[in-house]
Order: sequence, then C-alpha cells, then structure tokens
Amino acid sequence: MTDLVNYQLDDGVATITISNGKANALSPAVFDALNLALDRAEKDRAVVILTGQPGIFSGGYDLKEMQKGPDEATAMVTTGSRFTRRLAAFPMPIIGACSGHAIAKGAFVLLSVDYRVGIEGSFKLGLNEVAIGMTMHHAGIEIARHRLAPAHFYRSVVNAEIYGPAGAVEAGYLDEVVAPDQLMARANELARQFKQLNLKAHAQTKIKAKAEYLELLDQCILKDAENLALM
Repeated sequence: MTDLVNYQLDDGVATITISNGKANALSPAVFDALNLALDRAEKDRAVVILTGQPGIFSGGYDLKEMQKGPDEATAMVTTGSRFTRRLAAFPMPIIGACSGHAIAKGAFVLLSVDYRVGIEGSFKLGLNEVAIGMTMHHAGIEIARHRLAPAHFYRSVVNAEIYGPAGAVEAGYLDEVVAPDQLMARANELARQFKQLNLKAHAQTKIKAKAEYLELLDQCILKDAENLALM
C-alpha cells in the first residue's frame, strides 16, 4: 500500500506489515496507512495478521511528532487511541504477530487485537510511559485494565514494568510464544482456524462482549482530548 505499511491478501488472510525505521514508530502517516489497510481488509472480508519488522513490532509513538508541541501530542494520542479502539471492535478477527520489541503504543496495539503470538528472544514488551516521564492517559489505563492480568495491571501501568516474551504471556500482552522462524507460520495457522468461525457471529459477539468497555473507551478518548497532561 505504502512504504510505511504493506498489505498482502492471500486466500482470505490479509497480512498488514508496519515498516517505519529502526523503532517502527507510529506516526500520523503510519496510522493513516494502517486505517486504509483495515478498510481494505474489511472490504475483502479477510482475517488480519498485523505484524512488524524483524526484531521490532513497534517502539510506540513517533517521539519527533510528540515533541512538536502539546497540540501535536494530543492529536497523536487521540489518533492512536481511536486506532486501538478500532482494533478492539474490528468485525474481522485480528492476530498480532509480534516480531520483537513492543513498547508503549506498540504494546497497546497488542492489548487491542484478538490473539497475540510473540517470539522467543531478548525482547522487551510493556508500557514504559511512567518511566520516561509521561502520565498515563485515561484511554491507556482502561486498555491495560481490560486485557492485562489483574496481578500485572498495577505493575505495568503504575510501575512501568517491562517484560520478556515469557513474562508477557503471563502478564497478558501475548497469548503464546514461538521460535522466531515459526512466527508467520503460526500466525497463518491461527488465521486459518479463525476463518472457520462464523464471522458474523464473531463480530456480533465481540461487540456484545466489549460493549461496556468500548463505551468507556469512547469517554476516555474524549476526556484525554480535552485535558491531556502527559508531560
């Protein structure tokens, strides 16, 4: 689709790959491209595999954009929260194929999809906002609360604890871990399994199961946009 996001459709499975530099940073242009890719996947009625570059799923927001000023930071966080909200309610199944590190917004993306596969190795996953001087936004707190294991919510959100792949499974960022050379094979195996679902029932059940969460997330996104105090 673009140099930043690649879209490949194969037998009802859409693989969306983020490719934006060393940190695979999430910028406004990347979010635009990701939303276009999701539009296409929805039109194609395709199960989605969302992945990154070898060794890095995403290091989070593009800090150059965040540091331009408070208005730019607020706009970026609003865009990012709306994107993860879209992932959480997406009508087709989404598999996160975590190709390495997943920090900050990269971890929030994992917390917003249907199933997550990571890889073995010296990779870091988690929410580092408090460690780098950023007050966690309301939407981020609720995304974490919704998906992280209760024992790890406080450790992740307030203490900014970072996990290796095995710990990330226990905490709730990942569902399983495989060898690096097996990541995409496993993701495609899962996609084939998801294709066997009644996709209408999947979409409707997802919305029912998450109704209160999605309503809360909408409220948080508005609250953050009105009064974001990250720094």
